[in-house]
Amino acid sequence: MRGQTRQGLGSPSRRQGTRRRALTAATAVAIGVMTLGALAPPSVSAAGRPDAVERALDSLVRDDGTPAALASVQDRDGRTRTYTAGVGDLATGSKVPRDGQVRIGSNTKTFVAVVVLQLVGEGKIGLDATVDTYLPGLVRGEGIDGRHITVRRLLQHTSGLPDYSNHLGDDVRYYAPRELLDTALQHPADFAPGTSWKYSNTNYVLAGLIVQKVTGRPLAEEIDRRVIKRIGLRHTYFPAPGDASIREPHPHGYLRDAPDGPLRDITEIDPSWGWAAGQMVSTNSDLNRFFSALLAGRLLPSAQLAEMRTTVPAEATFGPGARYGLGLLSRPLPCGGLSWGHGGSFPGYETRGGATDDGRATNVAVTMQLTDEAGRRSLERAVDTALCR
Repeated sequence: MRGQTRQGLGSPSRRQGTRRRALTAATAVAIGVMTLGALAPPSVSAAGRPDAVERALDSLVRDDGTPAALASVQDRDGRTRTYTAGVGDLATGSKVPRDGQVRIGSNTKTFVAVVVLQLVGEGKIGLDATVDTYLPGLVRGEGIDGRHITVRRLLQHTSGLPDYSNHLGDDVRYYAPRELLDTALQHPADFAPGTSWKYSNTNYVLAGLIVQKVTGRPLAEEIDRRVIKRIGLRHTYFPAPGDASIREPHPHGYLRDAPDGPLRDITEIDPSWGWAAGQMVSTNSDLNRFFSALLAGRLLPSAQLAEMRTTVPAEATFGPGARYGLGLLSRPLPCGGLSWGHGGSFPGYETRGGATDDGRATNVAVTMQLTDEAGRRSLERAVDTALCR
């Protein structure tokens, strides 16, 4: 998720609807104004040697004010180094868990897109079939008609569907997927299907509902069976209804309601408002494994992977040179070539990453949802530094 006030759970510049209003949850603990740089130890790599990645993480903590930063970097030969910087819990001063779990926001979209495209490869979903083929009569509204929106347009954000995450209330609670869709359908379309591009979390709620209708199984089970277990992601899961915790060692996530306001601990929160657009939990290393396996053809047949990598311009949301495929984002690297990934934003956490066709992969997470462009660009530069070193 991204977007905070800008809406969006997943884009590097606009992740899943950040419902900042809802982030004033009663359980949030005000930490108070602190000098994070003074509290944060320097970053540490597995090898114990300072390098450019460590310096980039230190800068995220010192200059961008994030309580903690974590990274996992995989080289062309599959060797991995993990890094941490900052403080894992501001209340206790505890260390950042190495390769700790975080909420990955809109990276969830790529998992959902993989499941949809697997079903396309199996002949169970048509990429250019309409939403009404699978959910007849469900999608209707002002300028909205499921008979004219294809599955491809959902996955590529060219449907024109309004983003539900811009219109949720202030309460942090459980949201059923249909409730999220109904919220979106109360608002007019952004444009006619196929005539433009705009990031909308509603697209992936619908994609998730189609998966459930076609398979007869919960989306979480399909993601677990088809992706997580298939490639051995040991620290990745889709939280069950009502599960507001993070299962394994993790850094705490924080929210700042105003630029000069105190940090609030927002680690425990019901993530259901993200659902197929941004509910999952993972680690940097698992995300590297996932995107590397995807690019290597271990999750999709070649025809469906080629469709996934067929992109349209997405610079307005993701920055210069960015293009969006079917749940997959490409960005040009300063050292040449492209990185493929997604990124995610969710209250308390922000993640960026990418993988290359020659086997490199990097994911970086910080423990504060970034609400300004400068902070997001700093996080993206840290990824570029790791991929290009």
